[in-house]
Parts: sequence; C-alpha cells; structure tokens
Amino acid sequence: MLFLIPAYLSENSPIDYFAPSIKEYILKTDYFFVENEKTARKVIKYFAPEKKQADLKLFLLDKYSERKDLQEAQMLMIKGQDFGLLSEAGLPCIADPGNVMVKWCHENSVKVIPVNGPSSIILALISSGLNGQEFTFHGYLPIDRSERRSKIAALENQINSTGYSQIFMETPYRNNPLFEDLCKFLSPHIKLCIAANINDPENEFIKTLTIKEWQKNKPELHKIPAVFVLGK
Repeated sequence: MLFLIPAYLSENSPIDYFAPSIKEYILKTDYFFVENEKTARKVIKYFAPEKKQADLKLFLLDKYSERKDLQEAQMLMIKGQDFGLLSEAGLPCIADPGNVMVKWCHENSVKVIPVNGPSSIILALISSGLNGQEFTFHGYLPIDRSERRSKIAALENQINSTGYSQIFMETPYRNNPLFEDLCKFLSPHIKLCIAANINDPENEFIKTLTIKEWQKNKPELHKIPAVFVLGK
C-alpha cells in the first residue's frame, strides 16, 4: 500500500490540528518517498517522536527524479512492502511531484490510501471570501517580468470572463516583488487574498482587499510562505 501522508504547514501548528491517523500510518512503515530528506525527518519526528530515525528508508522523489531512480522502491512495493509518501508541506500530490508514484501504483495494482490533512491552497481559498465553486490553480507564475506581466493580464481576463478564482504561489523570498507586480499590473477593482503563515497560531495572516486597497497597505512577505488568490 502507498499512504499519502500530509505534512504540517507550520512547525508551530499544535499537534491537535491533525488527525491521529497520520501518526498511525507513519508507524506502519519505515519506507517513505520524500521530496526533501531533512524536512521529511522533521515531519516524521513531529508526528511520531518515538519512531527510530535510524530505521527510516527514504527514497528521494522530486521534480528531477527519473524512472530509474524509483525502480528499487517500486520492486519493493511489488513484493508487498508498504510505503508512505510525504510532501514538504501540506498534502502530497498538490503542487508536489508525488503524483508520479501514485500513477504508477494505479497502473500496478498497489492500493493508494489518502490521509486527511491541510492544504495551503484550499485553506487560502476557503478563507478568501472569493469564488470557491469554480477556481484554477496555476502553481508558480513566471520569473521573467515580461512573461509574468502577460500571465497576470491573462489571470485578470479569466476572472472577468469566467468569474473563476485564480490561485498561485511564489518562492517566499520573491513574494514582495510579486506583490508589487500584482499591484502594478492588475486593475484596482480586482480582489487579492494573501494567505501567509497558514496554521501558525501566532503569525498567521489572511486578508482580502482590492488592489486599490492593497496599494495603501503593503504587507511584509519576505521569506514567508504564502498563497495568493485573485477574484472579484
């Protein structure tokens, strides 16, 4: 079986934010697909501190992984070994490369078990006040400024023509330049929700304003994990 195990969004999240089943599934196996070994060990320790770190068998699964990198783990699964799949933050396979293994499991009759947990994308959307019936997630916007400007214009066109909420993220150290571009290139009436430090009891910041209002209330977002939602 493959357990899809969520990670916390903030290290400061109280353990009672999470279902006890997360710990149960972590304790069921020593074998895990991980995007980042250091992060994965911290997450495992957070949910199951009694689990011996020395017993863990971690297999790297990131955007650079190739089929040959996963063959050893796949052979173990075919022979009956259970695995866990851990994201760096939130749910596996959403803004996360883990879907490669989930697809393989379906093709090879390996049972997939999703485990309840937080998704920064969904939590940002439901707390934004924007359209939660129809929405599109875009991942990361282009780094090149001219391409980003074109993408932002396309997002506004989508909002105006369909009413769909438009969701995206940015690498935390580039949040401030992204915010500046949103304020510069979007129309004043477009609404922007910034959801930062989600699930951090002390530092969580979630606010929806028009672009015109944000231009007068610039937040400090440098190196803070954030999700952005546009709508009307």
